[in-house]
Amino acid sequence: MHEIGIMQSVLEQAFAQAKAAGAEAITRLHLRIGSQSGVVPEALEFAFLSLSPGTLAAGAEMIIEPVLAEATCPDCQTRFPARDLFALCPTCGLPASGLTGGRELFLTTIDVHGSDE
Repeated sequence: MHEIGIMQSVLEQAFAQAKAAGAEAITRLHLRIGSQSGVVPEALEFAFLSLSPGTLAAGAEMIIEPVLAEATCPDCQTRFPARDLFALCPTCGLPASGLTGGRELFLTTIDVHGSDE
């Protein structure tokens, strides 16, 4: 389950930002996860619950914003939602040239408590 390693990296980033802000605790983590990122949100949540006790993120809420995959038609340049790499353009029917969205995995924001701000 590679989500444990991913969550370790996410928490390291969050801890660094929280410490830089002089925070005593992280209350909420916001992540954007693309449907084609290869990350299973439920496994990431399990990893978070396993790794956060005893840290600045103990008891924090994790919010995952799903990002649907998107493709662009190489012919007519239409951007459209895509379930996979073989999606067909809804405008002209040609296969997409690749995904232009949906592979994201970002820690977008953290909410903290007790910052020196």
